[in-house]
Amino acid sequence: MDMGNQHPSIRRLQEIQKEVKSIEQQVIGFSGLSDDKNYKNLERMLTKQLFEIDSVDTEGKGDVQQARKRAAQETERLLKELEQNANHPHRLEIQSIFTEAQSLVKEKIVPFYSGGNCVPVECEEGIQDIILRLTHVKTGGKISLRKARYHTLTKICAVQEIVEDCMKRQPSLPLSEDVHPSVAKINSVMCEVNKARGTLITLLMGVTSNETCRHLSCVLSGLTADLDALDVCGHPEIRNYRREVVEDINKLLKYLDLEEEADRTHAFDLGQNHSILKIEKVLQRMREIKTELLQAQNPSELYLSAKTELQGLIGQLDEVSLEKNPCIREARRRAVIEVQTLITYIDLKEALEKRKLIVCEEHPSHKAVWTVLGHLSEIQEEVLSFDGNRADKNYIRLEELLTKQLLALDAVDPQGEEKCKAARRQAVRLAQNILSYLDLKSDEWEY
Repeated sequence: MDMGNQHPSIRRLQEIQKEVKSIEQQVIGFSGLSDDKNYKNLERMLTKQLFEIDSVDTEGKGDVQQARKRAAQETERLLKELEQNANHPHRLEIQSIFTEAQSLVKEKIVPFYSGGNCVPVECEEGIQDIILRLTHVKTGGKISLRKARYHTLTKICAVQEIVEDCMKRQPSLPLSEDVHPSVAKINSVMCEVNKARGTLITLLMGVTSNETCRHLSCVLSGLTADLDALDVCGHPEIRNYRREVVEDINKLLKYLDLEEEADRTHAFDLGQNHSILKIEKVLQRMREIKTELLQAQNPSELYLSAKTELQGLIGQLDEVSLEKNPCIREARRRAVIEVQTLITYIDLKEALEKRKLIVCEEHPSHKAVWTVLGHLSEIQEEVLSFDGNRADKNYIRLEELLTKQLLALDAVDPQGEEKCKAARRQAVRLAQNILSYLDLKSDEWEY
């Protein structure tokens, strides 16, 4: 039907739908909580559109009624998605971890910038543990969760960097004020910069209501202007000192732009990150090698070349830039485990085949360990092919098989034979590694 001949109510509904469509991406990417200002704004806009839809007069016409129903359903869908984003269990998990980080900052870090002696070692360990737990929060590829995890990580990693940078600094001032009158001003600015670090940390972690990012940015920019205006009279050591303080200010200004930069560059979506693409390329080749090995009629002919290439892939992963991003670090860690597990599988297959060629008397306990290793090799082959989650029956079956082999190893009595003890320890470690790898494959982790 031509637009000019459409019923006025249909045209009005189409206008409303365009307005709803214009905020759809904001809803999909919403990464906050239900008490956030942006949440309330989006909710209010969508609710307003629902009222507008309800007010459209259908005049009893079936096509208008259907159009109004579709428009209402689409708007209600976005309202529901907005609510789900804000209350998703993993979003609440991210917030819970962030709340722990806020408590840590209040109790351990803020006192340091208020005149305390030092940041306790357990504080540094606590921050590292929080970062690790955040990288393990599952996103399921959901944009809002990726964004929430990224924003939270960038704040806490920034705090970690600021604290580590502070710990490396010398407690005394770099230059004496007797060297030149300009040094006194630089020293004064540096003291203000140190105070600004504490203020920045509290702002990043949301533990202060007395400051704003805008005000701190103005203060830091003013300090830079003060330094630029200084006449260092050709003293290279004073010029270098001033440059170092300016660099410190620029670092702090960079941290102030973290959230805005993340929204602008979509840095939270690591799918297009250069380092992640390198990792994915390595994983793709590893999967191809794995398929060749598992489907080959005579896989032993491929063992040497496969191991050589897999070790090369480990080298490529070592060269991947982490970009100070813990999610990239976690992605690389998992990729290394994937490749290393395949190398271990080949090593075990080679060892089992070599053993078949050796005919000799051996201790019964040692023979029992090798029997278990044979079973572990078969189970590992299945684990390498496994592609499911922990609710799958096959996962439960594989877990039970591995547990059974661990119990069998536990029942082996080395009878004092050191060689048997060592073999059993290695077999236990292998079984545990296969079990850990099965868990890693099934935990549905996403960038």
